[in-house]
Amino acid sequence: MKAIALTTYGGPDVLREVDLPTPEAGPGEVRIRVHAAAVNPTDAMLRTGVYAARTTDVPPPYVPGMDAAGVIDQLGPGADGRLSVGQRVVALVVPTGPRGAYAEQIVVPAESVVPAPAGTDHAEAATLLMNAATARLALDTLALPKGATLAVTGAAGAVGGYTIELAKADGLTVVADAAPHDRGLVRGFGADHLVDRGTDVAARIRELAPAGVPGLVDGSDQREEAVPAVADGGAFVALRGWQGPAERAITVTPVFVASVRGDTALLDTLRLQAEQGVLSLRVAKVLPASDAAEAHRLLEAGGLRGRLVLDFS
Repeated sequence: MKAIALTTYGGPDVLREVDLPTPEAGPGEVRIRVHAAAVNPTDAMLRTGVYAARTTDVPPPYVPGMDAAGVIDQLGPGADGRLSVGQRVVALVVPTGPRGAYAEQIVVPAESVVPAPAGTDHAEAATLLMNAATARLALDTLALPKGATLAVTGAAGAVGGYTIELAKADGLTVVADAAPHDRGLVRGFGADHLVDRGTDVAARIRELAPAGVPGLVDGSDQREEAVPAVADGGAFVALRGWQGPAERAITVTPVFVASVRGDTALLDTLRLQAEQGVLSLRVAKVLPASDAAEAHRLLEAGGLRGRLVLDFS
């Protein structure tokens, strides 16, 4: 089968099209014929070696990708009875060596697979799980009561947009940052209040909430710059592993989406919310899988609104 892999860490050009043995589904697993794989910042982090410590016992090649959409073509022994061969599905993939989503066929635990949202194509479906599950995990970590105010930085991004939409579905009031050209987009997600993005985002949030907000999701990875927006004793969720410290009894919690890869109920709820229009699936551009290096260059150039998707059809 064809896959996009790397044997050494580095820039986008280390990504190469390779032939790998067709995987077989083991007990409790399913094999998916992948038609689309979303390109996420975590894929670039794998490519550059940020996660190298996690793969010291796994030989290359390394296949990136955490979001796949396609069709089940094999069920392993004891695979979940929810799923069937020929079914259109999406999967949250945790790449370990050759098991990332950038491949024509992948094998994943059945618990990480749910039906593709009805009414979506493969590219749209591939943009859902990783980012929406990260947003759900962030909100569940904060556990703010209905009616409370949440701040979101990086609101125009994939995780930021899903966080706003899920927060509004949870009954929260949302303060979100936005560049001038993104204000309409972020308002469309349901944000109640907008502030200018930038290094002074905390001061802008404090203008709206003088005592600070009880919870903040740091989608723009501003860390110390964003902490002053949080009220004394409040909570701050980091998406890139930052653990603080923070002053004023503020709790800083990094969240990692791999922790919910086996939470089928959570993943299926996100699928339903996409079908219901609670979550907006945004595709920035679809590229042939062979153009993965170009996709990573576009990702690193920034400014995308929606996800790049690799086509493996």
